[in-house]
Amino acid sequence: MPLILLALSIANLIAFGLFAIDKTRARSGRRRIPERSLLTAALFGGLGAWLGQRLLRHKTRKQPFAAWLGLILTLHVLLLLSALVLWLACPLWTDPT
Repeated sequence: MPLILLALSIANLIAFGLFAIDKTRARSGRRRIPERSLLTAALFGGLGAWLGQRLLRHKTRKQPFAAWLGLILTLHVLLLLSALVLWLACPLWTDPT
């Protein structure tokens, strides 16, 4: 379980970092990170992508990007809720001691 949390943390940091880099590039008029790359990063690091969008005010009105990101975040929430239900319902996950 700790390895999964580490991987998710790294994915979220990468997603946030990509949003920050793209925002910096947008302000300076340089070549941008493709939206497909940002959305792919969001698939693995949804929270980091969402924080990057909200805190940096980046791509909040751009459609269909914002809609795709919303869909990805909804998928993340559903997966987390499913994992929580499985963890609570399955006796194999509980500590036997």
